[in-house]
Amino acid sequence: MTRTAPGTVILSPHFDDAALSLAGLIDRFPGPVTVVTVHGGEPAAHHPVSWWDSVCGFSTAREAYRARRVEDARACELMGVESVTLDHPDGPYIDGAELTGIDAYLAELPSETVLLIPVGTNQADHTKVRDRALTVAGKLGRPMPLFYADLPYTGHLDEWGSAGVDDALGRSRKYGLEFQDLRDRHHLRVEHEITLTDPQWALKREAVQCYSSQLAPLSTAHGLVLARNGPLRAERVWAVEPAAGNPEEAADQAGDPAGTTDV
Repeated sequence: MTRTAPGTVILSPHFDDAALSLAGLIDRFPGPVTVVTVHGGEPAAHHPVSWWDSVCGFSTAREAYRARRVEDARACELMGVESVTLDHPDGPYIDGAELTGIDAYLAELPSETVLLIPVGTNQADHTKVRDRALTVAGKLGRPMPLFYADLPYTGHLDEWGSAGVDDALGRSRKYGLEFQDLRDRHHLRVEHEITLTDPQWALKREAVQCYSSQLAPLSTAHGLVLARNGPLRAERVWAVEPAAGNPEEAADQAGDPAGTTDV
């Protein structure tokens, strides 16, 4: 049986990033929606457990990986999305390999499928996923992806969920550097934004709680991460629009993650 091509693909660097950043907006995207976890491969047996996986309570890298696969399946079912994993292990276990799984996946994706990628805030794996996706999209002649705010990082801004958040990101040296990098190279406009209602928050909270192995260290790093008015309360997605009325520039910019396009 032929599987229906996705209407929307979300590139999630790790197993929890789509739920943390987009669970409230998912039903606004063209369906069916597929979450592609880039760092979704099993670590090689020789790797010792990473610091993060250790503080999550795991003794081995593979124990952590197998638990996260189960957590992710449950969360994706709750969100009503398909789940795809690429073969790249998580950052501490990847042995320096390029993220070529993105190349192969996007090459098979219909051009009309909407692609969402992270801004890359405060997390090196996120930035690498963003830059690889931009490069590949450009080579394939795909439309520019949409960019989603990485949560919980951007959610720590005092202005998060308000009309002034883009200006705050444009000033912040702590949470805005990757956004500023994109804004310097592309003309960004808000495509989707939401401050979750109580029913929407309840559904997002349930999806995020599926990733229970990471909640304790997430709370240590990000405070009241599951508070109703905490850093996950709002979500934001930007689109790139052509500069100076040039309808071809967005496609040109897709292949220019290094910032050499004159905008």
